[in-house]
Amino acid sequence: MIRINQIKLPVTHDTAQLEQKIRKALKFTADTPFKYQIVKKSIDARKKPDLFYVYSVDVEIPNEQKIVKKVNDNNIMLTKAKKYVLPEVKNPSLTPVIAGAGPAGLFCAYALMLEGFRPVVAERGKKIDERTADVQKFWETGILNTASNVQFGEGGAGTFSDGKLNTLVKDPIGRNRFVLETFVKFGAPEHILYENKPHIGTDILADVIKRMRTFMSENGVEFLFETCVTGFSTDKDGNLKSVELNHSRQINTGCMVLAIGHSARDTFSLLHEKGLDMQAKSFAVGFRVEHPQSEVNLTQYGSLYAGRLPAAPYKVTANLSSGRGVYSFCMCPGGYVVNASSEERRIAVNGMSYSDRAGSNANSAIIVSVTPEDFKADAVRHGELPQDAADMEDALSGVRFQERLEARAWQIGNGKIPQQLFGDYCKNRASVSYGAFESTTKGEAVLDNLRGLLPEELEESFIEGMHHFSHAIPKFDRDDAILSGVESRTSSPVRIVRDETFQSNIRGIYPCGEGAGYAGGIMSAAMDGLKVAEAIGKQ
Repeated sequence: MIRINQIKLPVTHDTAQLEQKIRKALKFTADTPFKYQIVKKSIDARKKPDLFYVYSVDVEIPNEQKIVKKVNDNNIMLTKAKKYVLPEVKNPSLTPVIAGAGPAGLFCAYALMLEGFRPVVAERGKKIDERTADVQKFWETGILNTASNVQFGEGGAGTFSDGKLNTLVKDPIGRNRFVLETFVKFGAPEHILYENKPHIGTDILADVIKRMRTFMSENGVEFLFETCVTGFSTDKDGNLKSVELNHSRQINTGCMVLAIGHSARDTFSLLHEKGLDMQAKSFAVGFRVEHPQSEVNLTQYGSLYAGRLPAAPYKVTANLSSGRGVYSFCMCPGGYVVNASSEERRIAVNGMSYSDRAGSNANSAIIVSVTPEDFKADAVRHGELPQDAADMEDALSGVRFQERLEARAWQIGNGKIPQQLFGDYCKNRASVSYGAFESTTKGEAVLDNLRGLLPEELEESFIEGMHHFSHAIPKFDRDDAILSGVESRTSSPVRIVRDETFQSNIRGIYPCGEGAGYAGGIMSAAMDGLKVAEAIGKQ
């Protein structure tokens, strides 16, 4: 194939203009037949008001080498498609147990099925339709099902999100493409294969996951919903021998994949008690911040195209003089702030968009990096650790830090999403009304004062970051920007240690995905699931 990069076209172009550009680049005549595939498509908005779509395309044509030599252009080259290939399996009679049906668990199970295994997937939550009903009930009534919610259930935490499918993970062998192609196979739109920042939307993603599970069930994968790993046993050499489910069922197996997600705190405790090597890891916390989507569009696209292009995303980041990082995370154009709680008397928030991204507000998590040292300092401050605790090692200290933040958020909002305008936050006074725009939430919200929810040094960093971002996005620090608390589950607070074979210190146990500390988002979690499936196939 011939790869052509940097094809620029006005945002108002049509398919005929793209094909004309391809012909011109390769010096084809008007009647030269060829096939092409879009590899990448992005918007270049750096020179407003002139906006362009920028394409990379692959072209199939005879005599490709001769054509490339003739055109002699650095943006035109020969390329080969990366075809993801699973390794040859040594022991397909093994029955892997996969704990968790989020993207890591689902893609691990899918790859194992393709390799000839018949895995068992144990998911503590419910199937997607029942889970969706439970989540909707929670948002409407406040009645929480602690096993079926935004965090737990088929599809994992990413199901109730923007369905973002971009990742920064390096991908030399095509896992990324394989994941995207699998989503398309089960009903996702084809444009996710080439958009620079692809997304599905929570509405479409739910159907894709359901079709994927149905296909796997028809091909030998056993799904057990409302089923939690409650224990396991080892042999005399310390290797995994069996897995216990719901305190009742035993599965004899030497292989368990821990794709448990970042909110499985009871399972983290169980694994710690059972002797798995675990470490507290850094992550980030902060608030969901809302702005009018129309103003984000104006800033990103300019006045000429602000009302004619899809809802605009943004990304902001800063390294502060204090050494902390402050950045946007999980930005949801045309989205909603959602109550993403999974435990009683604790509140965590997240962001969500549907596929059309038609909501009136943009929101993202504006978060500040935190470390195990911060977890200890906060525990000392609240009397949970003695003053001389600096040298104490505690793998679950990040979990408890999250729990303290979420309990404070629940107390401030009395069970509702607590909110505050940014100007009031800076002045440490409760908000009593919205400004020029209102919040868009899933779940009830209440205005109050969020100061004191985060440790003081994090509050200062958050405020400094908001002001800093206004240099890149004008009025980002507007007084009536709406803050919602608390964004505490940006990634796992622990890492379950694994070696080069992807196994923990207890052989046969494979930590996997975001919850185990090896991914961050749908794509990287799915790709890690593939890596673990590959490792199991080689054993």
